[in-house]
Amino acid sequence: MKKQTEKSYQKLGFTYLETSEIVIALNHLLANYQVHYHKLRNYHWNVEGPDFFELHGTFEEDYKLTEKNIDEVAERIRVFGIKARLSIVDNLELSEIKETKLTISALEMVREVLKDFEILHSKMLDVLNAALETGDNATELMISEFMRALEKRNWMYTSLCK
Repeated sequence: MKKQTEKSYQKLGFTYLETSEIVIALNHLLANYQVHYHKLRNYHWNVEGPDFFELHGTFEEDYKLTEKNIDEVAERIRVFGIKARLSIVDNLELSEIKETKLTISALEMVREVLKDFEILHSKMLDVLNAALETGDNATELMISEFMRALEKRNWMYTSLCK
């Protein structure tokens, strides 16, 4: 018989305590994704120069994928019974990715995206490690898919800078 003080709530066989590290890591990833998304939108709207057509379309592809990933991360947090409640202020405080001025060149925008990718990759690794420690295969799979796509985009942007 359970004691009155014990929480009986479990999601997917995990307790709140077991998933707390995953949720914390997902919230950090979510905050960074949100700031990255807005940077990509701004870059899409404001890129100029000889690479305009290529980068305008590329930034759009990336912000659409980022928007999809944001939704998946927030919904994954909800799977664990927690509400994703990051305000704009929370996102800016929690995110390691920072906004930039819009007066930067197209090449500087690409370099900023590459810096963001490094931070996002690090945050994904944090989520992946927390999921692996807990045995959360669904989060592990989701993040592994994000990482594979991010690594490919990183290669493409890096190639553009050469």
